[in-house]
Amino acid sequence: MEKLKISSGARLNKVLSTLMICMALMMNVSYLSAQNPNVTVTGTVEDTMGPVIGASVVEKGTTNGTITDINGQFTLTNISPTNKTIIVSFIGMETQEVTIKPEMKIVMTSTTEVMEEVLVVAYGTAKKSAFTGSAKMIDTKQILKRPITNVVESLSGQVAGLQMVTTTGAPGSTPSMLIRGISSISAGTNPLIVLDGMPYEGGWNNINPTDVESISVLKDAASTALYGARGANGVVIITTKTGNTGKAKITIDAKWSMNTRGEIEYDYIKDPAEYYEVHYKSLYNNLINAGQTPEQAYITANKNMVSDVKEYGGLSYNVYSYPNNEYLIGENGHINPHATLGRIIGNYYIIPDNWVDAAYETALRQEYNVNISGGNDKTQIYGSFGYLDEDGIATGISDYQRISTRLKASYQAKSWLKFGGNMSYVHSVTNDVATGFSTAFSIAPIYPLYLRDSNGNIMQDRNGKMYDFGDTSSGPLYRPYSPKLNSLNQGMMNYNRTSSNTFNGNGSMEINFLKDFKFSFNVGASIRESRNSSAENPYYGLSKQTNGWVGAEHWRRATLNLQQLLNYTHSWELHNVSLMLGHENYRSDYDYLYAAKTNLFSYEQNKELNGAIIGSNDESSYRTHYNTEGYFLRAMYDYDSKYFFQFSYRRDASSNFHPEHRWGNFYSFGLAWLLNKESWLKEINWIDLLKLKFSIGQQGNDAIGSFRYVDIYSIGNSNNELSLAFSQKGNKNITWETNTNINIGVEFELFKGHLNGSIEVFNRRTTDMLNWFSVPLSLGYSGYYDNVGDMNNRGIEIDLKFTPVKTKDLLWTINLNATHYRNKISKLATSKKTKEVDGYWGYLDGSTFYGEGLPMYTKYMKKYAGVSSEGLSQWYYRNTTTGELEKTTQYSDGDYFLCGDPTPDLYGGFSTALSFKGFDFSTQFTYSIGGQAYDSGYASLMQPPTANRVGYNYHKDVYKAWTSENPNSNIPRWQFNDIYATSQSSRFLTNASWLSLQNIQLGYTFPKQIVNRLFVNNLRIFFTCDNVYYWSKRKGFDSRIKFSGSGDTSGEYSQVRSYSLGLNIQF
Repeated sequence: MEKLKISSGARLNKVLSTLMICMALMMNVSYLSAQNPNVTVTGTVEDTMGPVIGASVVEKGTTNGTITDINGQFTLTNISPTNKTIIVSFIGMETQEVTIKPEMKIVMTSTTEVMEEVLVVAYGTAKKSAFTGSAKMIDTKQILKRPITNVVESLSGQVAGLQMVTTTGAPGSTPSMLIRGISSISAGTNPLIVLDGMPYEGGWNNINPTDVESISVLKDAASTALYGARGANGVVIITTKTGNTGKAKITIDAKWSMNTRGEIEYDYIKDPAEYYEVHYKSLYNNLINAGQTPEQAYITANKNMVSDVKEYGGLSYNVYSYPNNEYLIGENGHINPHATLGRIIGNYYIIPDNWVDAAYETALRQEYNVNISGGNDKTQIYGSFGYLDEDGIATGISDYQRISTRLKASYQAKSWLKFGGNMSYVHSVTNDVATGFSTAFSIAPIYPLYLRDSNGNIMQDRNGKMYDFGDTSSGPLYRPYSPKLNSLNQGMMNYNRTSSNTFNGNGSMEINFLKDFKFSFNVGASIRESRNSSAENPYYGLSKQTNGWVGAEHWRRATLNLQQLLNYTHSWELHNVSLMLGHENYRSDYDYLYAAKTNLFSYEQNKELNGAIIGSNDESSYRTHYNTEGYFLRAMYDYDSKYFFQFSYRRDASSNFHPEHRWGNFYSFGLAWLLNKESWLKEINWIDLLKLKFSIGQQGNDAIGSFRYVDIYSIGNSNNELSLAFSQKGNKNITWETNTNINIGVEFELFKGHLNGSIEVFNRRTTDMLNWFSVPLSLGYSGYYDNVGDMNNRGIEIDLKFTPVKTKDLLWTINLNATHYRNKISKLATSKKTKEVDGYWGYLDGSTFYGEGLPMYTKYMKKYAGVSSEGLSQWYYRNTTTGELEKTTQYSDGDYFLCGDPTPDLYGGFSTALSFKGFDFSTQFTYSIGGQAYDSGYASLMQPPTANRVGYNYHKDVYKAWTSENPNSNIPRWQFNDIYATSQSSRFLTNASWLSLQNIQLGYTFPKQIVNRLFVNNLRIFFTCDNVYYWSKRKGFDSRIKFSGSGDTSGEYSQVRSYSLGLNIQF
C-alpha cells in the first residue's frame, strides 16, 4: 500500500509538473507572438495609365492573397513575419516580386513593353538593346486580332522584309512566305519554323493561335546562323504561353464568323442577251472579211451561232424563244425584241443559270478556346483546349474541323534543377471536294446548270437535283464547252476527306552549377499522320464509265530532335560575357502509301478500297528519311552595356548529301553600339535609344530532297518479269548551297517613346546555288542537281511606330513598314547558258528566262506592238539587217524579248490603333508597289471564239476592240477564228501593284467595377472584318497569289471575307 501511495504521489507530481511546463510554454509562445505578430501590408498598384484594378497580390510561396480595389489599393493580412516578399501579377502586365515595406507603391509594366525589350532568338532570349541581329517580334495581342486558323497569317503586313501569298481560300489552307527575297532557283525557299525551341514539322494549322505568346521572325545571319542547315531562308520562332505565378486564371475565348466571297470579279458579261450579241458580232465580222455581203453575213451568223457545229461558232444552246420566221439577233446587232428568255426543247426547258452564284454561298465559322494558367514560385502550369469548325464558302463539300489540346508545365525541383514539359495533340478533318470555280467563271452565261422539265421545274433523281452535263445522252443538247462534265455537280457528289493527327512533345531539364554555368538537355518529338480517302461517283460525268473510282492515301512523319546546351555567364565590373556550346541531332522519317480502284459495289455505303474490285495498277509506297547533326558555339560580350560583340559558329552535316560532302561550316559575327549611352549624347533628352549595328554571316541550304546524290532505278513489270528502269541521275559532288548575309542597321526610340523604329540595309548572296539541270528525256531521266550559280538580294527595310497621343484614357498608335529590294542571278554555270536574249545569257523554262544578270522569274515572251490599220494584233521583231525593231501581224514572225519581272519596288504594311476608355479600334493595310504579273484570267476572257474554243465567256473590254469607227484602240478586232489575238505576249503583262485592307476591328473592354460584380477579372467583346477589300491595276486581277507573277485567282477557291463577333472572358 505504501508503494502504491508513493507511486500515486509521484504520478500526481508528474501531472502537475507537465501542466506547469505546458503553461510556461503557452506563456512563452504568447510572449513571442506578442513580440513577432503576423504582418499586414497595404499599398497601391499602378501602371502608366493609372490604378490597376483587380491585380493579384500574393504572399510568396503561399496561397495567401488578395486583389486590388477600384482605386488600385490592397490590404494583405496574415503574412508570416519571416516572409519578406509578395508577388504582384495582372493579365497583360509583367509579374513582379517585391520586397515588403510600409505603404507600398508598385508600378507595373505591360507585357507588350517587356516583349519589345526582350526578343526570343536562337536557343534563348536577348535584350533588344543588346541584340546585334535583325528580328521582329509580334506579341499575342496582335496575333489574336483576327479570326485566323494558323498563326503565320497574323504576320501579313506586320514584318518588314516578309512577303506572304495565299493561293486559295479553302478552309485549312496555308500561305507561303519569303523573307528578304528569293534565295534559290531550285532549292526550297521556305523559312524554318521553330516551336518552343525545337524545329517543327507539325504543320502551321496544328498550332492553336490562342496558345501562342509571341512570334519572332529572324532575318539576318546573326539571328539565324546557329540554325545552320535550315536557317538560310530565315527562321520563324513561335513561343507558346506558360503558366503564371499566383492564383489560377481561366480564359475563355469565343469567335463566331460569317464568311463570304472576298474575290472581286472581272468585268465579264453576265447577261445572256449581251453575250449572244457579242458572239454574233465575232461571227459577223469574220464572214464580212471572208467576202460575204452584210445581208448574207447577218443570216449566216445567226444560223451558225445557234447551231451545234462549233467549227462554225455554234453555241448549240439557244435559250431564247422567238417567232420561227425571225432570228435571235436583229439587223441592228441587238437581241430580237420579240425574244423571251427560256426555251422548250422536247421534254426539257432550258434557261441559263448563274454558275458563279451557284458555286459559292455564305458560310459560318465558330471557334472556342479555354485555357487555364496558374502556379507558385516552384511550379507553373498552362493547359488549353480549342475547337474550330469552319464551313467553306464553296457550295460543294468543303469544311475544316480542328480539336487541339496543350499541356505545358515547369517545376523548380531544386534551386539548381528545373524540369519542363510541353505536349500538344491536334486532330483535324478536312473535306475538300468542292470544284468548278474555273468553269463557273469562264463558261458563257447562256448555259443551264440544271436540267428542267417542260414546266421549268428543276428535275430530281435519287441524288437530288439533276445537273446538265452538256451531253445528249443525259440532256437535251450537246454543249461545246466541257461536254459530258459538270464540275459543280462533281463538287456535290464526289468525296475527298483528309483526317490528320499530330502529336508534339518537348521535354527540358536545366542544371545550374558552379554559379555561372547552366546545362540544358532538350528533347522534342512529333508524330504527324494523315489519311486521305477520295472517291468519284458512278452516276455522272467521266467516272460513270468505270462505275466510280476510289483512292486511299496515307502518310506519316515522325521526328526526333535532341539538344544539349552548356551556357556560361559571368560579369565583372563593366564587363559581361556569355558563352554557349551546343550539340543538336535531328531526324525525320516519312512513310507513304497509296492505292486506287474502280468499279464500286456501293458508293453511298463503302468508299474504301475493299468496296471496289478493279485495281488501277498505280499502287505505291515508299519511305524516306532526313537527318542533320550540328555542333555549335556562341560568344557574346558587352562593355558597360554600351558596346556589344557576338560571334557564332556551327558545323552541320546533312543526309541529303554524299558522306564526303555532308559537312558544312557556318558562322556569324555581329557588333552593336548604343550611342545614347555616350556622354556626348546624354544631354539630348529627346533621344531615348540610338543603336548602330552590323552583322555578317553564312548559313546553309540543303532543301532539295533525299538521295539526290545517288542513281535511282525504278522497278517495272515487263511481261510479268522484273525489270529495272533508270529514273534519277545522282551527283555525289553536290553539297551545301551557301547564303552570305550582311546587315547594317540603326534602331531608335525618340521623344519619350513616341517614335521608335529601325532602318536596315541588307545584302544577301547565295553561292554554290543548288540548280536543277534538265536533260533530254531520251537519256532515260529528266535531269540532276549541281552546285552552280550565284544570286543576290539587296535591299532596305524601314519599320516605324509612332504614338501621337498617350494619356491615361487615350492611346493612338500608327505603324508602318516598307521594304525595297532587288534580286539578281549573278552567276550561272557555262552549261546553263544555252541562249542569249537581249544581251543576257541563260536558259529557258516555259515563259521564264533565267539569265545571268537578271532577276528571278524574268518574263520571256513576244512584245505586243498594238493594232495594225486593219485591226490585227501586232508584235515586234528585230530586223536582222538594220537591228531596228519592226512590227508584224504574223505571231510566228515576232521575236521573243525580256519583258519585266514580278519583283515589287516596294512592299509592306501600315496600321493604326486607337483606344479610349475601354473602346478600341484598329485597322491594317498591306501593299505592294511595282513589278509585272501575267493576267491570264483577263487574257482568257479577251479570246475571240475559234473553231476549237466555243462557249467561253467574254470580258466587256471586247466592246473597245478595233473597228473602222474606233481605229485608235489598242485591242485588236473582234473576229471569229482570230486564233492569235490573245496569244501569250506582253499585252497581258500587268502592273502587279495592289493595296489590301486586311482588317478592321472595334472592341470594348468592360470596366473593372462592372465585371468584378460578375466575379470576372476581364470581359471584352469585339467585332472584326477580315480581308475587307483590295485594289489592283485591273478590276478582278489579284496579283497577291504567287511570287512568280503568273496565274490569277479566277480558277481558284475564292479568298474569304470574314465578319466576326468575338468574346473574351477571364476569371
